[in-house]
Amino acid sequence: MGIFKTRQNRKFDYTPQYFKGEGNPYEIKHKFDDQRQTVGSQGGIKTKLISALNDYKNNEDKTANKRVLIILAILIFVFLFIIDFELSIFFSK
Repeated sequence: MGIFKTRQNRKFDYTPQYFKGEGNPYEIKHKFDDQRQTVGSQGGIKTKLISALNDYKNNEDKTANKRVLIILAILIFVFLFIIDFELSIFFSK
């Protein structure tokens, strides 16, 4: 009687009658398993963060990295504008 344990799904050994393809047709696979390392259960938040950063660094599409940084900068400036942050402290007179 584990209170904190998650219940495991039942597994059945069923093969469809008319399926002639490769692999298991009922296997649930994530869409990006072949492209990323961050998909799946990996343990704690530290390992998830480290693997996400490694995936971001090893990304071959550099335009996506630039796009993420630009969007992040715009969102930070919008947030600073909303909270009425004084940007003049960064500029000397």
